[in-house]
Amino acid sequence: MASTIPSASTIFQYQSRAGNPFSSGRRDFVLVFAPIPTRRLSKTSMINPSISQCKRSAMINFVVREGGGADSLMEAEKDQFEDVVVPTSIKSSSATQRSERRKAERRAYLVAAMMSSFGFMSMAAAAVYYRFAWQMEGSEVPLTEMMGTFSLAVGAAVGMEYWARWAHRALWHASLWHMHESHHRPRDGPFELNDVFAIINAVPAIALLAFGFFHHGFFSGLCFGAGLGITLFGMAYMFVHDGLVHRRFPVGPIANVPYFQRVAAAHQMHHADKFNGVPYGLFLGHKELEEVGGQEELEKEIKRRIKILNSSSNAS
Repeated sequence: MASTIPSASTIFQYQSRAGNPFSSGRRDFVLVFAPIPTRRLSKTSMINPSISQCKRSAMINFVVREGGGADSLMEAEKDQFEDVVVPTSIKSSSATQRSERRKAERRAYLVAAMMSSFGFMSMAAAAVYYRFAWQMEGSEVPLTEMMGTFSLAVGAAVGMEYWARWAHRALWHASLWHMHESHHRPRDGPFELNDVFAIINAVPAIALLAFGFFHHGFFSGLCFGAGLGITLFGMAYMFVHDGLVHRRFPVGPIANVPYFQRVAAAHQMHHADKFNGVPYGLFLGHKELEEVGGQEELEKEIKRRIKILNSSSNAS
């Protein structure tokens, strides 16, 4: 049989003896409380009058179950305990697994980044050394060619910022969005489809370096300088964008440099999409935000990132 009274939401199980209003003999009773719409009881309630002051009520179902006893009571308590504890244990285990997986992903990307950076920088340094060594073998030092190489190296590195800004807006967020979209979603694994753009940009850099290395002359020197500038920009971009901004690998004390803090905060504003995707560039992204009136939001983001950085430093 069942009866209903208002009370707090819980479950009770108890034993009864002969003389119980429900039946005679020993039986187990399970009280199941289920929420019902709030109501106020009168002072003539069959339960303690103080319950009538409660704004929250529930329905209690008295279920009579034959047999059982102390063992049934312990089983019910065990079931209730497992209902509470097991999800917490699973949640903790899942959090630990996610943390370990992220650490493994960061290690994998760090190894790949270090190997690629070391490889490209070693080849570029060796190419610069041997090319200028060969130029110095003649009776005349080709100053014009050397100046052209260094000038175009600097020019290409700076120009790549503007190229990346245009390509980011006109290509990556347009016709190539199906690839770049992976960078705007939670990453599942150490790599993402967007990383292909790094390989695409490396192809012309390698081609220019190779042509300038195996040929002599002013034009060859310009090509060599352009390839060198693209390579330097790519290394800096990976270090700042992937390491500092998105924390795919540790970057050390560079995170405390004010200029790089502005760069990181500005790029984070791009992912927040508060100004129609601006900024699309990286190293001059904070200048783009200033042009669209995002200076105040940029300062807030800088303070937020500094606070997070300080908190993580104190925790470690």
